[in-house]
Amino acid sequence: MNSSVVICVYTEERWEDIQAAVESVENQRRRPYEIILVVDHNPDLHLRLKQRYPGATVVENTHERGLSGGKNTGAATASGDIVAYLDDDAVAEPGWLEALEEGFQDPTIVGVGGLTRPLWAGGRRPRWFPHEFDWTVGCTYRGMPTRRARIRNVMGGNAAFRREAVGGIGGFHTGMGRSVQGRRSRPLGCEETEFCIRLAQSRPGSVMLFEPGAVIGHKVSTQRARFAYFRSRCYAEGLSKALVASSVGAGAGLSSERAHVMRALPLGVLRGVGEALRGDLPGLGRAAAIVVGLAWTTWGYAVGTARLKLRRA
Repeated sequence: MNSSVVICVYTEERWEDIQAAVESVENQRRRPYEIILVVDHNPDLHLRLKQRYPGATVVENTHERGLSGGKNTGAATASGDIVAYLDDDAVAEPGWLEALEEGFQDPTIVGVGGLTRPLWAGGRRPRWFPHEFDWTVGCTYRGMPTRRARIRNVMGGNAAFRREAVGGIGGFHTGMGRSVQGRRSRPLGCEETEFCIRLAQSRPGSVMLFEPGAVIGHKVSTQRARFAYFRSRCYAEGLSKALVASSVGAGAGLSSERAHVMRALPLGVLRGVGEALRGDLPGLGRAAAIVVGLAWTTWGYAVGTARLKLRRA
């Protein structure tokens, strides 16, 4: 079994981050079969990367602008049995790829996702930021499994799939996920959620696996650690969930979210209040952020659902 590692990139502003991501892949204990850098409609960056990494495969996104198109281009370019995706602002620990590959020993497993830890700008986590919402910065969050377990979907920045499975269902939905037009971007997501559910629906008995041994660190910029971004990301997630529910059905599209809302979030609010009563006053901020995050996500979902109904009318 061999793996093609795909890193989707789009801006030279992340040049140092891209170099760190590529270096972390080059330093894996189990070497990748190939490294593929997919450039999202940026000719200058494409040329610069081809010059910097002659040993890598550097290609331009041949699909619609955005992360989904980049992932599809990477999978189409890959020749390994496994396609592993790493964010361009993340660094993989040396055993990352080995752990992902080991997850595919069972032939029923079609996708494996790893543990993603936040690397906060300045080295400090904002004290108001609830662990239950680490998904807003692309990281593993409180409420997810802590051990190897079957899951509904992986997180896209730290994931691997059987290559034939990606092409077999037409790849990632290009109408979802993050897309940058000029310098403006709404922090959308969920392309991997919709993909994983659609893959499971098309291949009954297939399994998605969470593998905590596949560890990466995901850089969180100062801007993404602000409350304004937190609210914006929650709202955008709601919009994205509406698209997922429309594509694969609300039952499958919201099953994990319902469980998280019913269990992890109430416990998080109680935990925050309890910590505040014991002297950790920012605990009230964490409790409040959970309530606000849930409200903004719900509002985004309602708006997204209404927009879809209007389009169909």
